[in-house]
Amino acid sequence: MEKEKISNNELRTLGIEEVEILVNFSRVANGLLKHNVMGKSEILANIEALIDDPTPYALKKGGKFKNLAEDIIAMRKEGKFVKQERSNFKLKEEIAEFPVWGLEHIEVGALAQMRTAIQLPIAVAGALMPDAHQGYGLPIGGVLATTANTIIPFAVGVDIACRMCLSIFELPAETIDTETDKLKNILVDHTYFGIGCTTKSYFDSSLFDSAAWNETKVIRSLKDRAYAQLGTSGTGNHFVEWGELTVGEGALESIPAGKYLALLSHSGSRGFGGAVADHYSKIAMTKTKLSSEAKHLAWLDLDKDEGQEYWIAMNLAGEYASANHHEIHNKIALALGINPVTRIENHHNFAWKEQLADGTEVMVHRKGATPAGEGILGIIPGSMSTPGFLVRGKGNATSINSASHGAGRLMSRSAAFKTLDKNVIAANLVEKRITLMGSDVDEAPMAYKDIHAVMAAQNDLVEVLAKFEPRIVRMANPKEKPED
Repeated sequence: MEKEKISNNELRTLGIEEVEILVNFSRVANGLLKHNVMGKSEILANIEALIDDPTPYALKKGGKFKNLAEDIIAMRKEGKFVKQERSNFKLKEEIAEFPVWGLEHIEVGALAQMRTAIQLPIAVAGALMPDAHQGYGLPIGGVLATTANTIIPFAVGVDIACRMCLSIFELPAETIDTETDKLKNILVDHTYFGIGCTTKSYFDSSLFDSAAWNETKVIRSLKDRAYAQLGTSGTGNHFVEWGELTVGEGALESIPAGKYLALLSHSGSRGFGGAVADHYSKIAMTKTKLSSEAKHLAWLDLDKDEGQEYWIAMNLAGEYASANHHEIHNKIALALGINPVTRIENHHNFAWKEQLADGTEVMVHRKGATPAGEGILGIIPGSMSTPGFLVRGKGNATSINSASHGAGRLMSRSAAFKTLDKNVIAANLVEKRITLMGSDVDEAPMAYKDIHAVMAAQNDLVEVLAKFEPRIVRMANPKEKPED
């Protein structure tokens, strides 16, 4: 197993760019880490404080950072390694009201996180969806509109542009029962799951001809990894599954009412998006100082280089996430021998430049929330044994044109492992006629909220057009650590 390290990139986000001082910091930091003197987060916190004010570290006899502190003091006397200007922002004293859908389904921690987010000095409006649960910074299911020139990496999320994609085939739903083995084998042969998994053959890799891959140093450094992972899925709640889609009369243009074979996938921008999120969230937290409860809501200014760099990378991650799904769906359609009659998809974990109802220009962050502007199509999944729904947005301005992105977790992964019975889970899957490949207890249906209750709580946000019932589900193997 590879040992934990503090990378040069992590040190650069603290403002250490000069090669000589970077080498010294890396040597000291990784030496302390290697010998278990202190943990990684503690080392980085000390380095950050040292850069702010090296004097206390220089005065401490026998201190682990004494030599580094003395070097910085000497360099600053020569006008080198000048201390970065950092802002200190206070939260608004008054907590603005924000609408909550399905309050009875939402834990206290998620509400507290949303209250903190709405107190940001850049916050304009917020809303909480019925699938909401506690996350990192902004709660999952949280929607936050900020001033138009600001963007919060942790309010976008770690898996940038995580996405749903639905392909509808002109085949009867009964195909799942008559061609079970064929459909299972297609998933086995054409889907790939895991944190570091890669592929070697591609249906369409033309996205990598885009000039956007040369826009910034960070993007250029991640291009090869992104290319290798094109058409793969992550761990945790990411899936590719066959199911029965029931379409209502007149619900979808050019698709008659009936039951169809459909393919549904959920995954995002893989290691590319994760690395972008990690890099720019650290820059944001370095440059935008907030109180401890709000520190993960640090933002970047789009009028500055780092803000523009993140904006470019985030949008490219959106294109890449879409290309990943298309790669999966196209390979599967080719193996099935028939093209879908239509394909529907939508992002969450993203930020959009939009206008509120009063015309105010804002940046809308939807972290685990589905865009639900008037007439906009989206997919809201349930769990591996409960239905998902194809929906049309109603354009509800109070929700900032948003809806839930799924059922939402009822319990944490650790709680699921401690409390759920594998026999009960297995019986549930048999009852619902689910064939499961991969996954573990933490993704059991019982770990999620009741999707029907969640949908009932947001009937003023979306109109249900079709119901998707999963039947053959492929997810990451249990040994894979969740990354969603």
